[in-house]
Amino acid sequence: MGASLKDKADQYDDEIRLGELIQAIWEGKWIVGSVTVLFAVMAVTYALLLPNIYRAEALLAPNREEGAGGLAALAAQYGGLASLAGVSVTAGKGDKTDLAIETLQSRKFIVDFIERNDLLVPLIAGSGWDEKTSELIIDQEVYDSSLSEWVRDVGWPKQTVPSSQEAYKAFKDLLSISEDKKTGFIHVSIEHYSPHVAKQWVDKLVEAINAEIMNRDVAEAERAIDYLQQQVQSTSLSELRAVFFRLIEEQSKTVMLANVSPEYVFRTIDPAIAPELKASPKRAAIAIVGTILGGLIGLLLLLVRNIVRTERTG
Repeated sequence: MGASLKDKADQYDDEIRLGELIQAIWEGKWIVGSVTVLFAVMAVTYALLLPNIYRAEALLAPNREEGAGGLAALAAQYGGLASLAGVSVTAGKGDKTDLAIETLQSRKFIVDFIERNDLLVPLIAGSGWDEKTSELIIDQEVYDSSLSEWVRDVGWPKQTVPSSQEAYKAFKDLLSISEDKKTGFIHVSIEHYSPHVAKQWVDKLVEAINAEIMNRDVAEAERAIDYLQQQVQSTSLSELRAVFFRLIEEQSKTVMLANVSPEYVFRTIDPAIAPELKASPKRAAIAIVGTILGGLIGLLLLLVRNIVRTERTG
């Protein structure tokens, strides 16, 4: 009996507290509404001030022409003699794909890519895109186009002229590379204020990484050929000379195949295009989040005010 009365009393107290809370919210609806509207306006204004970002993407497939098949067969047949010749013959096309992906994201490759293509100004000083003229907008407080001079005022560790480390980080923030493990396809994308710049950079990246890996393989094959030719001259064993000639033939084939197609490591399945639609910012999402945040802060202010009032009257 006593427990039942206590439960009813607790329930009555809860109903009173809930009623007081609803009444307090109703009485302070102007505070909640004002704060919500204020945050909504701020969120919309902020979203509208953000420049559009465009994403250009290319779909690539590993070039699976068996350029190293002959070398691999020789390695299996004459493993010991191939090692004696000092020639690496075990690298397959899968290894080249992994190597190319890692090289594409490496500091040295990206810094060299920025320098070769003169990308530092649009990378660091770009601040928007003029849709009417289709031109990239350069922040004149960062880079004075009329003087062709960096004028930005930055604190340590940054410098007036961007360093290679800063350029690398800025480019990495724009670059995205993903590989579909099931199909082996690779997606390479760049985000930038200008859709045309984004497309150009993706195209140049694909071209550059193919050339980079091809040049490495050609240089390695040519060094191997020179070395093997020396070994042929210095040995009198007919069997060993035959192996050296086979290795020279395969290395020569590597050099020849490298010059057949510029798509040495990656074949372009779907080339990048200049996108018409922006990738970000998500202005509607920013406005919604800002409005919800404003409502919550308004409720919090209202509750704090009521608590202070209660303590004063108590």
